[in-house]
Amino acid sequence: MLVNDVHSKLNATRVRRIELPRSTEAAAEIVRAARGRGERLSVAGGRHAMGGQQFASGQVLVDCSALTEVTALDDAAGTAEVGAGITWPVLIERLERRQPGVVRPWSIVQKQTGADRLSVGGALAANAHGRGLAFRPFVQDVDAFTLVDATGAVRRCSRTENAETFRLAVGGYGLLGIVTSVRLRLAPRRKVERVVELLDAGSLRERFDERIAAGFTYGDFQFAIDPHSDALLRRGVFACYRPVADDVPMPAAARELSEHDWLSLIRLAHSDRSAAFERYAAYYLSTSGQTYWSDRHQLATYVDDYHAKLAAHLPHVAGGSEMISELYVPRAALATFLEAARCDVRERAMQLVYGTIRLIERDDETVLAWAREPWACVVVNLHTEHDSAALEKTATDFRRLIDRALEVGGSYFLTYHRWATRSQVLRAHPRLPEFLAAKRRHDPDGLFASDWHRHHVALLEG
Repeated sequence: MLVNDVHSKLNATRVRRIELPRSTEAAAEIVRAARGRGERLSVAGGRHAMGGQQFASGQVLVDCSALTEVTALDDAAGTAEVGAGITWPVLIERLERRQPGVVRPWSIVQKQTGADRLSVGGALAANAHGRGLAFRPFVQDVDAFTLVDATGAVRRCSRTENAETFRLAVGGYGLLGIVTSVRLRLAPRRKVERVVELLDAGSLRERFDERIAAGFTYGDFQFAIDPHSDALLRRGVFACYRPVADDVPMPAAARELSEHDWLSLIRLAHSDRSAAFERYAAYYLSTSGQTYWSDRHQLATYVDDYHAKLAAHLPHVAGGSEMISELYVPRAALATFLEAARCDVRERAMQLVYGTIRLIERDDETVLAWAREPWACVVVNLHTEHDSAALEKTATDFRRLIDRALEVGGSYFLTYHRWATRSQVLRAHPRLPEFLAAKRRHDPDGLFASDWHRHHVALLEG
């Protein structure tokens, strides 16, 4: 069977078959059967990861998308037990339905931005993050989880029970076993006000600090992307969210991007980048002062396979897609990094179609921690065609940006691609050999595998 990732469409992989467990015991039986047959397993949720973490060529794919129950909500502790395959919109809706009439019900703390139909198990596997101004990666929201390990045993993992497995599996890309359920730490659902301004990147660090001091909880900076404009990576839309009183009214008809609006912006991002930024900025400025729920403002329009829908207007991009990278830099070095990246975008004619800057706090818990210090996170989306020459150029472009991050003491996210060199991987993720050694101890027969794992083992041994 042929499978692929949702966003880039660059991970077409033939798997032996797909297994769809509907319970923890069913997942354990899949593991035991695979061991008896000498098969290997990879684990998928929403299939958005672009680095090959959820697929293993020629092996069995365990699809966790049927594990979607909310089995418990602890009002006192502010936690919920949820199936690892549940997606964020479904989770938000089910939590809301379980708490009718509650003035300030429990809901999610953070989710990945950009797309919604990603799973909680996938967020755990990648140790993902959202747009929180003072949040750590997703590990901060994980209280415990249930995992079927490589022997078929069911283990409950937390900071006090099977603690080593907890620290390995969060951010472990599905290589320690099948996570079937997660006990999430929740937050009270609040009303928040969006405050928007146009800002120069040179003052961004100070403005982030001011917003945090003023009690804002979420925010980001979406920068200009036209290489022919002086605003490139210098000017952006700075949107932050602050809690407001419970009695502040919600808008009767909120201004929001429709699917048509979203596709129009995407089309402009591929054809007239200055116009795309101007239209986007005008829309966001028009929403300044609007009130949102703290969970639902994190949801966003996303159209699967949107390049096919661009074909009528832009036939030259219909056969390509976007690839993403996240570059992490010390906050004091953000301006230096942006100026260097700005030169690279122009000199290499990078096909930049989207970019944003967020903050992330240090993760001091997981073994394969990517947030080794409080970073500024620069998200870059580059359009690429799918022929070999174009892909090699895109890979080289991302390697250049990784070098720029490393030059100022930064790093990059392992989730999105396998294009970093051996030297870059080891400089950015010095604990990767330790993680791979621990994976071998926990799974000596290599039952859990992925193309991402195979690539990095070969890269580090080479």
